[in-house]
Amino acid sequence: MTRKTANDFDPEVLKIFDRYVHGDISRRAFLDRVATLGLGVAGAAATLDALQPRFAEAEQIAKDDPRIIGAITQFPSPEGNGSVRGYLVKPAKTTGKLPVILVVHENRGLNPHIEDIARRLATANFIVFAPDALAPLGGYPGDEDKARELFQKLDQEKTRQDFIAAAKALEALPDSNGKVGVVGFCYGGGIANFLATRLPELGAAVPFYGAQPKAEDVKNIKAPLLLHYAGVDDRINAGWPAYEAALKDAKVDYQAFVYPGVQHGFNNDTTPRYDAAAAKLAWGRTIDFFNAHLRG
Repeated sequence: MTRKTANDFDPEVLKIFDRYVHGDISRRAFLDRVATLGLGVAGAAATLDALQPRFAEAEQIAKDDPRIIGAITQFPSPEGNGSVRGYLVKPAKTTGKLPVILVVHENRGLNPHIEDIARRLATANFIVFAPDALAPLGGYPGDEDKARELFQKLDQEKTRQDFIAAAKALEALPDSNGKVGVVGFCYGGGIANFLATRLPELGAAVPFYGAQPKAEDVKNIKAPLLLHYAGVDDRINAGWPAYEAALKDAKVDYQAFVYPGVQHGFNNDTTPRYDAAAAKLAWGRTIDFFNAHLRG
């Protein structure tokens, strides 16, 4: 069966779906609103099913791929939830010390897609740690709806402290070269921006369609930034002009790219919002950016 793309859906459906996945409306509200667009109850349910992630179909690097070694591990987080737990992945064969990448998930915790992202980075010769913000509540539950519900229950201040603790722990790993980068997606993109304002030692930050930090915090950014935005993403893009002005005013080293005509989440190849051309370009830029700023 041919995989659906964003072009197979009414743009209004995608707007409603964006609100649903970000917790602004319930599953029932999504179904009710989509049903009124001429699809009916059955059509709305089928539409939601078509928009759900297909993790197994999109997996690029298997957990047992001989090129990588991965395991669940944790680091202390005394200012956060006590510890930060996640997926640590590294190349199976290395020579010398390597840069480390912190991967921050969307608002569903450490799901199979983010684990796969971590493995992709490991095959590009990085040490990678992907925390699960839901670990204090039992971890990613294996169901995207349940994960979103759990996410609303997190103490976000403690969660942010967990990500800070993770970045600092990665810098000190025995096989780390001492340079840490962060890449995040949606919620994680916002965390990548946040970490850049809080960690002057951060080596590089790459937010994908992430919420912008407070304007008054931008002056604290010392890390170079590579910012990816979707062209069809009014919710996130509304904050970009003010952020860009603050970056320029603070003389932050940044690059920003807006990918025309693509949806929020365009890098996530498990869903129809994925755009292969934009994702390939953005991912290539991301790897090049990390190589340029974290090696040597």
